[in-house]
Amino acid sequence: MSLDIARIRALYPALSDGYAWLDAAAGTQVPQPVIDAISAAYTEGIGNTHGAFPASARSDAIVSQARQAVADLVGGDPDGVVLGPNMTTLTYRFATALAKDWGPGDEIVVSRLDHDANVRPWVQAATRGGAQIKWADVDVPSGELPAAQYDELLTDRTKLVAVTAASNILGTMPDVPRVTERAHAVGALTYVDGVHATPHTSIDVAALGADFYATSAYKWSGPHIGAVISRPDLLVRLSPDKLASSSDDVPDRFETGTSPFADLAGVTAAVDHLAGLNPRATGTRRERLLSSMAAVEAHEQAEFAHLLKGLSSLPRVSLIGSPTRRTATAFFNVAGHTPREVAEHLAARKINVWDGHCYAWELTQALGIRDSGSAVRAGLVHYNDRSDVDRLLNALEDL
Repeated sequence: MSLDIARIRALYPALSDGYAWLDAAAGTQVPQPVIDAISAAYTEGIGNTHGAFPASARSDAIVSQARQAVADLVGGDPDGVVLGPNMTTLTYRFATALAKDWGPGDEIVVSRLDHDANVRPWVQAATRGGAQIKWADVDVPSGELPAAQYDELLTDRTKLVAVTAASNILGTMPDVPRVTERAHAVGALTYVDGVHATPHTSIDVAALGADFYATSAYKWSGPHIGAVISRPDLLVRLSPDKLASSSDDVPDRFETGTSPFADLAGVTAAVDHLAGLNPRATGTRRERLLSSMAAVEAHEQAEFAHLLKGLSSLPRVSLIGSPTRRTATAFFNVAGHTPREVAEHLAARKINVWDGHCYAWELTQALGIRDSGSAVRAGLVHYNDRSDVDRLLNALEDL
């Protein structure tokens, strides 16, 4: 089933400004239903949770609905959905909680493919506890993360394996199930960064083997909210730092302070938006999400194939990475121009792209480009169309 891109684009007010928005890997724009849901929450009135009055009950309902929506999106349990300001903050929170059981002799495995938010919190927590850090390396120049190396990296001393479901600059989608299966075989937990993967494909946390799966709503047309999805029985075993007076229930014990209730209403609306991308889809919200995200992936990959062909035909453009399975994300340089110069040239032509390391700190170093400005990133999501791609290619040809 092909997406009705004109209908979808009409739902996004920001897309009417004449720009080609190819910066979605850093955050998507927001459709009108999400804006309306956030506005409605404020208009109707919200209070803090667990009060005796209607506005408080509305907030209770908003939180519950957001947990269920995120669970439907990734195939998780709503009682295991931890909500927070962003993935980085939540990952630091989980690193601190998990590291309470780490000490000398323990091993933590991270990868050089990952965004730094799924590297630095684990490195810092392990270092404080005296645990050893071990690195899974990226194959250069392909940008693949060979799963076979984990057979040598993991031992019975491994406590946690952190790995991404998709690289935020190369789009590489490693064999996460194989990595997590090996991790579980030695008794280790797995923390999967799904921030970049979730907007581009159907997600099933159980099939991935993720004990913890992190995602960010603002990467899939929602507000700036993060979530970590786990099993309730696993969350019960962790004791995060929190106020003595706050709830000790799961998942509440991981959510410090007062939640942004209106934004959480937007999270639910964003999931409903994704579920409705294929208007012919039927069944539960989870079933409609699976159908819609399959259509999203097909649409993005078709446009991405056109983008890759076009970039490859430009003699001064050098593509970085050639993974076998990848999201619709291109990382490239143009000979004779710095990445920032290319981004500025494109911005002057109303084309939004990113340049720099994009927080892929270890990966850009492994690729040997971090100290020279790294590269330019152009990413496609479901609201991008052929005209966006052609505008980028034409503008690059001008260089």
